[in-house]
Amino acid sequence: MSKKPKEILKIKNIELKQKLILGSSSIYRQQLLQRLQIPFEMVSPDIDETPLSNEKPETTAMRLAEAKAREVARTHSQALIIGSDQVAVLGDVQLGKPLNHENAVKQLQLVRGQSVIFYTALSLLNSYTDKLQTRVVPCGIKFRQFSDQQIENYLTKEKPYHCAGSAKSEGLGIILIERMSGDDPNALIGLPLIALVEMLACEGIEIV
Repeated sequence: MSKKPKEILKIKNIELKQKLILGSSSIYRQQLLQRLQIPFEMVSPDIDETPLSNEKPETTAMRLAEAKAREVARTHSQALIIGSDQVAVLGDVQLGKPLNHENAVKQLQLVRGQSVIFYTALSLLNSYTDKLQTRVVPCGIKFRQFSDQQIENYLTKEKPYHCAGSAKSEGLGIILIERMSGDDPNALIGLPLIALVEMLACEGIEIV
């Protein structure tokens, strides 16, 4: 008897096309998800993104990705909800969102010529069954050597104050990057599509 509700839900998913929600306000994540050519809605979750004391960067990213999905689930109980978060780390130093010009200058001065790992966490929550799939996709970035004036010029044009590490690879920030490594280039922008396709397939959604 305990398996019956899940069997019913599987049939409903096929017939009723269970709603897919992207738990984000990011236009870049929106553009990435649109590449899969499936209908979805966007809901911006309001959560505290402060890292916990002594928390590993990948753990922070995973915790926040899940928290975003569960926050959206509070008002959407019949949906598949995508949560994603990204944390950048240089050595033992976590690089969060700079939020202002001064902090962005300091971050870029710190990372120039250095290698930074961006941990992008992905969660897919079925808010009906409470089934949660999670994954962290790392991406390594080697930054170029750039001058203080180039930093000022870049920040004036791009204003990446809500991007971890202060560099938007999907925009002008690509000029700051010497090379990158990882399994999914979309992860650096904020939404690992390769992992997401696999997660959606586990919920019975085949893209093609």
